[in-house]
Amino acid sequence: MSGLARTVGRLPSPAAAWLGRRLGELGWAIFGQRRRLALANLARAFPEVPEPERRRLCRECWRHLGVTAVELCQLLVRPAEQLLARVTIEGREHLDAVMAHHGRALVLSAHLGNWEVLAAASRLVGYRLAVVARPLDRPGLERLAREIRRRAGVEVIAKRDALGAVLAALRRGAMVGILLDQNAVRREGVFVPFFGHLASTSRALAVLALRTRTPVVPIFAYRRPGGGHRVVVHPAIDPGARATGPEPSGPRALRSEAAIVELTAQCTRAVEAAIREHPEQWLWIHDRWRTRPAAGA
Repeated sequence: MSGLARTVGRLPSPAAAWLGRRLGELGWAIFGQRRRLALANLARAFPEVPEPERRRLCRECWRHLGVTAVELCQLLVRPAEQLLARVTIEGREHLDAVMAHHGRALVLSAHLGNWEVLAAASRLVGYRLAVVARPLDRPGLERLAREIRRRAGVEVIAKRDALGAVLAALRRGAMVGILLDQNAVRREGVFVPFFGHLASTSRALAVLALRTRTPVVPIFAYRRPGGGHRVVVHPAIDPGARATGPEPSGPRALRSEAAIVELTAQCTRAVEAAIREHPEQWLWIHDRWRTRPAAGA
């Protein structure tokens, strides 16, 4: 697989983009279960959109994933600077302000656009980046993913028992990136609205932000129609800011839980808004609403 990936990565950009779109079309055709899941997710998120338009969005999503796969192959064999030359950054002043004042940041992102190019783009802002990631199920793909991140200069923190490594990275003045758009198992998540439906979402980012008083900076990447990538940095979410609504009362543990839920909801709203900007570039094939609230909750 490594040899094939490196061969694909050496293709000229126009040929690589053509191949990526064709791979996406092939995925749409042969992975019926994932296609049906993506269509069901789109229907849940956009019930007001006509069904033919949702099918078009779904096919575009598959094409986008195919192009993303080819771009990852390019990251394996080409200097990162070659791809980064076609990356633009908007709103960098929001990140600079947080790093100047706090010396560290928690970066909120999602499986939107090409998230590995987004990680590599940390080289353009000059701040060290560590990302929290769950190892991939297939060892071969995991080795390739680690090689891509190593070449990009990104530190990888394994999701399991990540707390100590994350706290150490923050103490070193790094950015720590967390993708907050995946289904969380019940013991690790809180239920917050996502496209109008409760979704189990990891509580880890909110816990880290509240514990360390570190701002959360939402940053997302989008593929531009003519090639290249657009990175958008949004204003920070301050974990020290008063939550909306009345101040929670009761035991301290309950107040802390309310703060975690509120901050997780704020972060999820930022993710949803980013996806709505380019819905065809999100990972609709993921079973985002798999974990459901307990009956009667």
